[in-house]
Amino acid sequence: MHNNGMEQVIGEARPTDVLGEIGVLCYRPQLFTVRTKRLTQLLRLNRTTFLNLAQSNVGDGTIIMNNFLHHLRESKFPGMEVVLAETEAMLARGKMELPLSTCFAAERNDDILLHRLLKKGSNPNEVDKEGKTALHHAASKGNEHCVLLLLEYGADPNIKDLEGSVPLWEARLIRQTTIMKLLIDNGADISCANPGHVACTAAAQNNLELLKEVVQYGFDVTQPNRNGTTALHAAVCEGNTEMVQFLVDQGASIDKKDENGWTPRVLADQQGHEEIQNIFNNSNANRKPPDSPPSLPNNDNKSFMRFKSEPGMSLLSKANMQHKQDLKLENQEMLIRSRSFHNSIFGMISAANRGKGACMAAENNSTSTRGMHEVVAPRVILSCPEKGAHAGKLVLLPKSLQELLDIGAKKFNFSPTKVLTKEGAEIEDINLIRDGDHLIVAQD
Repeated sequence: MHNNGMEQVIGEARPTDVLGEIGVLCYRPQLFTVRTKRLTQLLRLNRTTFLNLAQSNVGDGTIIMNNFLHHLRESKFPGMEVVLAETEAMLARGKMELPLSTCFAAERNDDILLHRLLKKGSNPNEVDKEGKTALHHAASKGNEHCVLLLLEYGADPNIKDLEGSVPLWEARLIRQTTIMKLLIDNGADISCANPGHVACTAAAQNNLELLKEVVQYGFDVTQPNRNGTTALHAAVCEGNTEMVQFLVDQGASIDKKDENGWTPRVLADQQGHEEIQNIFNNSNANRKPPDSPPSLPNNDNKSFMRFKSEPGMSLLSKANMQHKQDLKLENQEMLIRSRSFHNSIFGMISAANRGKGACMAAENNSTSTRGMHEVVAPRVILSCPEKGAHAGKLVLLPKSLQELLDIGAKKFNFSPTKVLTKEGAEIEDINLIRDGDHLIVAQD
């Protein structure tokens, strides 16, 4: 790069670095010249070929643009801020050659780009890799303009993502009453959400009032989510004694196994929650003798088993058979009492859903017949000393480090950039993490 007529070195390329991305994606000259000092192996990609590949899959094009914009924001090279501003302006005018989805626009809160995409015929119900629609993203971000646009172009407000969440539940989580009313007026039905997901979300947030509200909506908070975890499992992991008592009073089973074979009772024993153990011991509704924890081959210490690799996997089939039998539902209609709360959040949802139950019944039936061959995830403990959170949170290990960082961001309300072991070593591969590991999320 030249500065006042003098050549200036601004950086050194490392293995796996991508060069020329601005020329390919923005169709403008790169801001600097790349030279090699010695024999170097390069993988060259033709721009036309690359764009043809990206345009054949809208999802891949969206991921590429998200990563590219993130790269521009994080880059410390001179002039990148100008490229970022121009690229975002081109996106808003719809002049980028890469395919863009409605989810991409809604996630970026870009109602102008979203409007252009919808006018060009983009599908308002297109889903991303997590099964979320643009309406999920708009509702979760509280963007009323994007929600209105999507509803005007026929977006379905009752589509569930892979976790079983619907846009109305996303809006409720951030208490966006205006958006909730818009969704309800356009046919949104809270009962279409997965009962287990809704209950587990409230429990994982340590929000007892929200959990009580979920019961008022007519949800059965004893049902598991798609991973087999119940709200009682989550409440025990959070150590919330009051919430545990509430769920036991609601009829939650303290001996229901999740897909890994763990019951709330065994989790309480493993984590040493004496008050919760007392609640379970004094419970009259659960007389079933406690299950022993899943076997730990050749290991006498009390830690969570490595479900992906240990031979104790044979226990899972029996656990799942019992789990399947436990999920038989009683046929009963939901009765919601009339109260003077029509202007409240609960009142709006209740008024819109009184007498409805078909979506919930369908979800319960699908839950009870779900296959028993899903991948079993280990459990790890996340802590964040930077935020003063030394106690840690017990979470299921996701499939990638980025997903683990996202979980840390939600749990501790900050933006981590790396995952460390308890000893301070940075983890670069998700496959290096084992069940029971204590991990730390931190920033650079």
